Amino acid sequence: MLSAALYVKAQEHYAIVIDEIMADPSPQVGLPNNEWIELKNVSTSPINIQNWRIADAAGQSGPMPSFILQPDSFIIVCTSSAVPLLSVFGKTIAVTSFPSLDNDGETLSLRSSTGKTIYAVEYSSAWFNNELKKDGGWTLEMVDTKNPCAMSDNWKASNSTTGGTPGYKNSVDAITTDNKAPLLLNAYTADSTTLILNFTEPLDSNLAAIVQNYSIDNNVQFVTAVVLPPLFNKVQLTTASPLNPGIIYTIAAGNIADCNGNKITATAVKTGLPVDAATGELIINEILFNPKPNGVDYVEVYNNSTKILDASKLYIANKSSSGATANIKAFTTSAFYIFPEEYYILTENADLVALQYFVKDPLHVLTVSSMPSYPDDEGAVVLLNAQGSIIDEVDYKDDWHFKLISNDEGVSLERIDPDGPSQQSTNWHSAAASIGYGTPTYKNSQFKNSSGSASIVEISPKIFSPDNDGFNDIARIQYQTDAPGYMANITIFDANGKVVKALVRNEVLAASGYYNWDGLNDSKQKLPIGTYIVVTEIFNLQGKKKQFKNTIVLARRLN
Repeated sequence: MLSAALYVKAQEHYAIVIDEIMADPSPQVGLPNNEWIELKNVSTSPINIQNWRIADAAGQSGPMPSFILQPDSFIIVCTSSAVPLLSVFGKTIAVTSFPSLDNDGETLSLRSSTGKTIYAVEYSSAWFNNELKKDGGWTLEMVDTKNPCAMSDNWKASNSTTGGTPGYKNSVDAITTDNKAPLLLNAYTADSTTLILNFTEPLDSNLAAIVQNYSIDNNVQFVTAVVLPPLFNKVQLTTASPLNPGIIYTIAAGNIADCNGNKITATAVKTGLPVDAATGELIINEILFNPKPNGVDYVEVYNNSTKILDASKLYIANKSSSGATANIKAFTTSAFYIFPEEYYILTENADLVALQYFVKDPLHVLTVSSMPSYPDDEGAVVLLNAQGSIIDEVDYKDDWHFKLISNDEGVSLERIDPDGPSQQSTNWHSAAASIGYGTPTYKNSQFKNSSGSASIVEISPKIFSPDNDGFNDIARIQYQTDAPGYMANITIFDANGKVVKALVRNEVLAASGYYNWDGLNDSKQKLPIGTYIVVTEIFNLQGKKKQFKNTIVLARRLN
C-alpha cells in the first residue's frame, strides 16, 4: 500500500510535471512516429502515480497503472501500441484513451487519483521558435523543471539530434530565473454576477483567493474569489448585485503573486456586459492585403459604437468566386472584449507584423490560424456577428492605393472616416510613408481631420543645438494637412540659398506627423552655426500645392 507520506506528497501541486511533449512526430527525425508525453518527479519523495490521468479539452485518459516514480526520474506515457517502440528509450507506461495531441497546441493537465490538478500546460506550436522544428518530428522540452509555473519562456524545441529526449534529461535543461510578475490581461463576464479575470501565468492560489485583493467601481462589491483549474491563471469573482447593461466597469487587482512569489503591481482592466454587434458598430478600418516579402496579411477592426463587443462572437471571412461569404474564421475562441474606440488587428503571425510595423498595443493583436485569403489585386473582407449577419464588408481593389506609389507591397489601405461608407474608394487611402506604411492597433495616419482645419507646418525649437548634450539636439518639423492624399518635399537651405539637406523627397504624408533634422547635411557632416530656411512643399493629385517657409537657428555649445 501507498504510505501516508507518499499519499500526501502525491497531492501536491507541481510535485510531478509534464516536461516534454511530442505532439507532431511526423516527419520523423529519429524517434518513433508516435505521440507521447514525459512526466518528471521534481519533488524529493517517490510518488505512486496509480490511477492518475492525462486530460485535455476532449476528456481524460484511462487510469495509469501502479508505478513508483522516483525523485528526479522520468516516465514516458503513451498508447499501448507505442510502448514497444518507446520503451527502448526509457521507462514507459500506457493509458487507454491517450489524448490526441493537437499540433498547434492545447491545454494538457495531469490529474491525481483524487482528481486534483497536479500540473497543467497550455502549449503552443509558437513555443518552438523554429519554423523547421515546428513542422514536426521534434518535441517541446521544459527548460527548468524547478520553475514549472513559467509559461512559454520555459519551453523550447528539443536540441537532440533524434528530435527529443524521452526517458532522460532534456537537451535544453538549464536553470532559469523568474522575476516576472503576473499581468492581468482582461476580464469578462460569465453572467451578470460572475466575472472571470485572466492573468498571464499561474497564480499563488492562497493570495488569489482573497476577495479583498480585488475591487470594482460603481459601488459593486465582490463576495467570493475562486482560482480556476487547470492552469490556475484565471480567477472567478462573484458580485453581491448584478452588473448593469451599458456600463463599462473598471476592475483592479493587487497583492497577488505567481507561484514563484513575484507580486503583481496594482493594475486595472475594463469589463462589463457585452452585446451582439450590429451593422456599422464594428468596422473594417485597415487592410494589409499585399504584405512585404515574408510578411503576412492583417485586417484592423474598430469599435465604432458605445457598446462592449465580445470578440469570441465575431467572425472574419472573404468571398467565394460566386460572391458568397466563405472561409469564416472566429476572431478568438475565448471571451475577449473590444471596447468603444478600440482598435484590434487580426493576423496569422503577430510576431511578423511586429517586426515589420510599429504595433502600438501588442495585447490588441488577435492571432487567427489560417486567415481567409486576401489577394494582392482585389478581394473582399467580411465581418460577421454571432447570428451570421454581415456587420461590415469591403470589396477592395489595389487601385484604391495612392496613384503616385510605385510599389504598394507592404502598404496598408486605411479608412479615412469611420462613419463614411465602407465600400467607397474615396474613403480609403494608402498609409503614410512617415509611419512605415501601416498603423496596426492605433488611429490611422489618414484619419479624417476636423472640418475647417488648415494645412500648417511648424518647427520646434526655434533654436536647436545638435551637440548631443540632451538638450534641444533635434529640430522637429511638425505638419498637419487639410485632407488625405498629400505628398511632401522638405528641403533645407543655408542663409545664402544653397541646398544643404534634402530631408524628404516625394513621401506620402499622414494627416499629421513630423520629421526630425539632426543638423547634418546630405553628406552627414556637421553644418556650421547660423540661420537655415526649411522649405516644405506639399501637393496632391488634384493639383493642389502649398509651400511653407520656416526659419531655424542652428547653434552649438562652445568648448
